[in-house]
Parts: sequence; structure tokens; C-alpha cells
Amino acid sequence: MIQRKVTFVSRGMLITGILVITIALVSPHEPLVIGQSGEEEAVRAVLLKSASSFEKNDRAAATQVWANDESLTVFENGHANYGWTDYRDNHLGSEMREMKNTSYAFSEMKIHPAGKTAWATFTYRISADVGKAGKSRHVDGSGLGTAVLENRNGQWRIVHWHSSAPRRAPAAAPTPPSKP
Repeated sequence: MIQRKVTFVSRGMLITGILVITIALVSPHEPLVIGQSGEEEAVRAVLLKSASSFEKNDRAAATQVWANDESLTVFENGHANYGWTDYRDNHLGSEMREMKNTSYAFSEMKIHPAGKTAWATFTYRISADVGKAGKSRHVDGSGLGTAVLENRNGQWRIVHWHSSAPRRAPAAAPTPPSKP
């Protein structure tokens, strides 16, 4: 009887281990974090949907994850947008129109739910072709970000976003001409 229980438990643990490894290998975005709460998973899904909407130039999908009211604030590289309308019309929309073949990904995400609020920190990497057809240039960038989300009627929404890229190194000073 005891031998049979041990074998049953061992098989169950083996099957569970195989399942966890399989899920971790199949996941297309972030690695599976054992012990991650349902709220952390939900916040992560919102952030990844935001990145995906940007890659696809899909404003409708972005509307589903950002706060669509005046409470939204976005700070990016020294520029501020206040409210969804300002961000959508004067920032997000113009970037989506200008950027093609976009890749936008997060790594090192740390998510902290606290009741109806959550915040996340992350690093981001972006690459895209910017400009009009025939006059575009390829850009690659990376930086750090912070997002604050609120759970509104059971749905997590981004209410604050702050991202920044490292400062560029100053251009080298021209070398003075040598004297004869």
C-alpha cells in the first residue's frame, strides 16, 4: 500500500514537472514565472498587448489597455502627454503612422500588484523603419520604463507611463588642424 502511494505521487510530480517545462518552452513572450499571481499575469498581459498594438499599428487594441480619459499621463524622453486624447492624437497616432516594420519588446519585467493598483518596471527594445516610403530610415533603441495600472471594473488599464532612453554620447569635438 505504501509503495503504491509513493509511485502514484512520483508519477504525479513527474507529469506536473513535464507540464511546467512544456508550457515554459512554448510561451512566445515572457518566461513562465512559478508562483506568479493571477493579478501579475493579468498586468503582464495588458503590457504585452500594449506592445503588440504598437507593433501592429493597431489603435483599437491600444484603446483596450490604456485609460481612455483625462487621468492618463505619459512621459517619454522629456515630453509629456496629459489625457488619452492628447496621447492618442499627438503622440501614439503619429508614431504609429510614421513607424513600419516595428518590433517592440519588454524584458526584465517586475510587476507589483497592490489591490486595485499595480506598477511595473521593465526594459524595452524597439526597432522600426521611420518615415515615408522611399525616405525612411531604420532605428534601433532601448531604455527603461515604468507603468502604473488601475483595475477598473475588472480590467487593468495603463494610467501612467514613463519611459526613457539612455543619453547619447556627445559628438566628438573636431580635431584642430595641425600647424605646419
